[in-house]
Amino acid sequence: MNLVNLITPARTADADGCAAPPGTVTLVGAGPGDPDLLTVKAVKALQAARLVLYDHLVSPAVLEHLSPDAERIYVGKESSRHTLPQASIIELMVQLARSGRSLLRLKGGDGYIFGRGGEEAQALAAEGIPFTVVPGLTAAQGAAASVGIPLTHRDHACSLVLATGHLRDGQGLDMDWAMLARPRQTVVLYMGVNNLPEICRQLIAHGLSPQTPAALVEKATLPDERCITGTLAELPALALRHQVRPPALIMVGGVVSVRAQLVPSAPPVTAAAAPVHAVA
Repeated sequence: MNLVNLITPARTADADGCAAPPGTVTLVGAGPGDPDLLTVKAVKALQAARLVLYDHLVSPAVLEHLSPDAERIYVGKESSRHTLPQASIIELMVQLARSGRSLLRLKGGDGYIFGRGGEEAQALAAEGIPFTVVPGLTAAQGAAASVGIPLTHRDHACSLVLATGHLRDGQGLDMDWAMLARPRQTVVLYMGVNNLPEICRQLIAHGLSPQTPAALVEKATLPDERCITGTLAELPALALRHQVRPPALIMVGGVVSVRAQLVPSAPPVTAAAAPVHAVA
C-alpha cells in the first residue's frame, strides 16, 4: 500500500503563510462485534467521521453507522497476514493528521486492552497531534454476558486477570504462569488459540487442577458465536474437534461452571479439585 497516495492535504497554510494546524484523531473502541454494544459516544463519532482507518475485528454491522460518503481505509491485521504493519499504520495516522485531515481510528473491543491503542496514542502525543479516546466494551465482557459466564462470582472468583496468549513475533510464551494459576480467580486469554496446548500445559504444571472448568468462546456476540466448555485438560482436544479458529477467547476458572445454571442447554462442567501448586 502506497501511503503517499492516501494522503490528500486538507490545508497546507493559513492566510499568513503559517503551517495549518494538524487534524484531530479519535481512537474509538468498536466493542466485541454486536453493533448494539457500541457506546453512544462511539456511534456519534462514527456518524460524524469523514475518514476512517479500521481493523480486521471491526464487524461490518458496526461500519453501517458510518456516513455513505465517509472514506474508509482498511488496515486490518491477522496472524501472519498484515495489510499494513503497525509502524506503517502509525505513520499513516500521523501523516494524515499533519496534512490537516481529521480521522477516526476504529479498533475492535477496547483499543487500550490488547489493541495497541496505547502505542498509537503515544505516537500521536509525541508528534503533538490532538486526539481523544472513546472506550469500547472489551471482548471478555461481551463474551461473558453473551454466553452466560460471569467474570467474577463470590463463590468462585474474587479477581480477574486479562492476559494475551500471543506475544511478539519470535518470542515464546514467557508469561507469569504462577500468577495465572492462582486459585479463586478468572483468567481470560486473548489471541491464545494457536498456543492453547502450551497454555493449558503450563497452567496445570503451575498448580491449576486439570479438572478446572474452562471455555473457548469463538466470535463472541456475533450471530455465529460458539461456546465450548470442558476441563482445562480437555480444552486442546476440544478445540481440535470443534475446529475453533480465531478470534476466540480462552476462559479459565470456576465461573465457567456457572454457565450450566444460566444457560439451560449448556452441558455441566466437572468442578475442579483444589489447586496443587506444583511447578514443573
